[in-house]
Amino acid sequence: MRKREYDEDDVRVRPGKGSRPRTRIRPAHEDAVGGFVVAVDRGRYTVLVEPERPKGSAAKRRQQAQRRLVVAMKARELGRKGIVVGDRVALVGDVSGRPDTLARVVRVEPRSSMLRRSADDTDDSDGIERPVVANAEQLVIVTALADPPPRPRMIDRMLVAAFDAEIDALLCLTKSDLAPPGSLVALYEPLGVEHVVVRKGGSLDELRDHLTGRISVMVGHSGVGKSTLVNALVPDANRAVSQVNAVTGRGRHTSSSAVALELPEGGWIIDTPGVRSFGLAHVSVETVLAAFPDLVEGTVECPKGCTHLGDGCALDAWVAAGNADPARLESLRRLLSSRDGAPDDL
Repeated sequence: MRKREYDEDDVRVRPGKGSRPRTRIRPAHEDAVGGFVVAVDRGRYTVLVEPERPKGSAAKRRQQAQRRLVVAMKARELGRKGIVVGDRVALVGDVSGRPDTLARVVRVEPRSSMLRRSADDTDDSDGIERPVVANAEQLVIVTALADPPPRPRMIDRMLVAAFDAEIDALLCLTKSDLAPPGSLVALYEPLGVEHVVVRKGGSLDELRDHLTGRISVMVGHSGVGKSTLVNALVPDANRAVSQVNAVTGRGRHTSSSAVALELPEGGWIIDTPGVRSFGLAHVSVETVLAAFPDLVEGTVECPKGCTHLGDGCALDAWVAAGNADPARLESLRRLLSSRDGAPDDL
């Protein structure tokens, strides 16, 4: 007997809902327009769309789209993929930028960096990563030398976040007319962290030199003068400022969301809301240690699972033998201890 030959008529298709197979093929969106996310507000993304470089005749040049801000929503096909300030995205739909129009973000381009923080240490969702900004090249940690006083534990945590994101860190010390910077600068000198010192009404040229031509994100707890700096660097920024509470010594949150602002000299600064904690539950010990290449070799003899904070750590003998600067080990342990949930005020 011959084996029966089957054709499409023999295929049984169950009628009703779900009989049509879903496809995983997504449109390529080859005509999508690229843009830079400058603000995020309740599911709406403000995207700067740059005109293409002029090509061809003068008539074609006149037809080139002008630089414009486009409001967009996230396309369903992106699922739960988050979009943050600093992202490079692809848009389709109405990308004219006219009032009451809405485009769609259909693609998020690969990120060169991602600055993240975990949920607050007192939060029930401790350990959940929260993206802050994407594609930043530099983290500017703004801290006042007085009113409110410096919070080294907070600075340490932000430095760890910079190491995790593999971006440069810059310490910007404000209100130097109220207190000298020497002791705080000495605390971070072993880490090789660059710093600039500014005072009320003083020159910002040194700070501008660090910012020009780069994408920098500014972070700092409330009341340190971050928004005042932003307004001085970007005259039309109009970021709200506030005074420090005389009782608590803390500032009030004046920036409610992150926003990217273009510098007149070139480059971008991303102003973020004032923070009162900076969780690091997502950062591993190895990530922090990688920022201290001069100490890595000394951990070879450490016991398995060593936190490099307690007894039995081989780094003590390594440094005592003159293989590294004791100040570097002290700095490493200070940063590692900043991950354990101790109060940021220390």
